Amino acid sequence: MIKTLLLTLAIYMLAGCSSTELLHHIDSKESITTPEYKIGAGDQLSINVWKNPELSLSVTVRPDGKISVPLVGDAQAVGLSAVALAAELSNDLTKFIRSPEVTVIVTSAMSAEFLSRVRITGAVQTPLSIPYREGMTVLDLLLQAGSLTPFAKGDSAILYRKTDSGIKRYSIHMNGIIKKGDISTNYELSPSDIIIVPESIF
Repeated sequence: MIKTLLLTLAIYMLAGCSSTELLHHIDSKESITTPEYKIGAGDQLSINVWKNPELSLSVTVRPDGKISVPLVGDAQAVGLSAVALAAELSNDLTKFIRSPEVTVIVTSAMSAEFLSRVRITGAVQTPLSIPYREGMTVLDLLLQAGSLTPFAKGDSAILYRKTDSGIKRYSIHMNGIIKKGDISTNYELSPSDIIIVPESIF
């Protein structure tokens, strides 16, 4: 788990090289990046072919990233948006029916659970990657991680957040939150947030 957390953080840091300023306040109006959802393995799809109910079906995306569709056979689904997959299936079905109109709906986004997690690593008792819950705060995540280690440099903790303008870094005063009741940096979390707590050198 620790390797996964550190790898995720490394990706964030590389992606955010153009925005390295350490911020001390979160703008509540700042928009969070919400990219178009891409289908993943395990997702449940509802595929409807207009005026051709015999070709319509509900299907689960297989581990190999494909689905089986009548007439078409195996079709790649992972990595495509619902709109893109519908376009691909429509194109494939033109060999069999005239002007097919296909719609694809993701009815259960099982693979989205990974993207909706929040993570904390570094000098905490138990590094964590857990599902995001609305209203969750920095303190909530820290308590689930078993609090800080004796060597944690709590007031140098950093929250990494992906926004429409890039990766932002926010200073968190963990010691202030825990020992002084200073909740000024007890931010409400967003999906995909990562908190890293450094260790003291001495």
